[in-house]
Order: sequence, then structure tokens, then C-alpha cells
Amino acid sequence: MIKEEEVYRIGRLGKTHGVRGEISFLFDDDVFDRVDSDYLILEVDGILVPFFMEEYRFKSDANAIVKFEGIDTQERARDLTGSDVFFPRALSDSDDDTLTWAEIIGYSLIDAATSQSIGQIASVDDSTMNVLFELEDGTLIPASEELVTDIDKDKKRIKMTIPQGLLEI
Repeated sequence: MIKEEEVYRIGRLGKTHGVRGEISFLFDDDVFDRVDSDYLILEVDGILVPFFMEEYRFKSDANAIVKFEGIDTQERARDLTGSDVFFPRALSDSDDDTLTWAEIIGYSLIDAATSQSIGQIASVDDSTMNVLFELEDGTLIPASEELVTDIDKDKKRIKMTIPQGLLEI
């Protein structure tokens, strides 16, 4: 059984595409194209299930059309629409120096000055020049490399210097 801590979310399946079982895949991380992986993991009824890809093609920088093995009709593909898509952390091409934004979702953010947990990263807003971590409670923290003091991939923690007064806003 695939455990939640063994994967990270890279996107969501959208609408069906055509009648042969193809489906739109809206992704935040194109790791499935950068590394040699034959499958993606979908959350189906609360269970993480591997689905092997027959083929895929890009429609844009954030959208691909995917054809999964055994999904040969529009009706079968429709059953998968809206499913979250995950990728195995073990197959990721990141190293100790680099992590993708998608990989750090769920990491704990630790204040370097107090060693106290500030919260868990729920999402990353990279739509502007100033990237922000959004914590589960809605708090926004600048995701500046200069503020990060340590990243512990094993414990899924990011230690960073929090600008004074930011948490009181």
C-alpha cells in the first residue's frame, strides 16, 4: 500500500479529452517528464493507486493530455476526473540542494530563532515575483531563499528566519 508520506501532489486530472480514454492533466510540477517513470499515483476513493501511462503530450506549460493503461473509453476516464495526482518522492529528481515547490507542500515551517513550529505549508503562491508559503491557517510567509537556514527532507521541515513582527500581522 502506498503511504501519503511517500508521495507528493503534482496536480489534478481535469476533463476527458476525446473518446479513447484520454484525460486532461493540470500539473504544478513536470517531474513525470523529467525522470524515467512509467506511472503516476492517483487518489481514488481515498486510496493512493498507481496508474501506468501509455502516453502523454503537452498542451501547455501546465497542462498535458494523458492516456492511462486500461482506461480506453470516455466513461472510464470520466471516473478519474477531479482526482489528485501524486508522484513518488523516491523517484523525484530533486537533491539536497533543490526541491520543487510541489515537494514542500506538507513540510513544517520552523522559526530559526525560537525552534518553534509556525505551521504546515498548505500551498505555495508563485504567481508573482514574491513567492509566498501559505500555511494551513492562512498565514502568508515570504519564501525567500535568504530566509531559509535549513531544509530537512527526512523530517519534512524547513527552518527559516521569520521577519520580526510578521506573525503578529
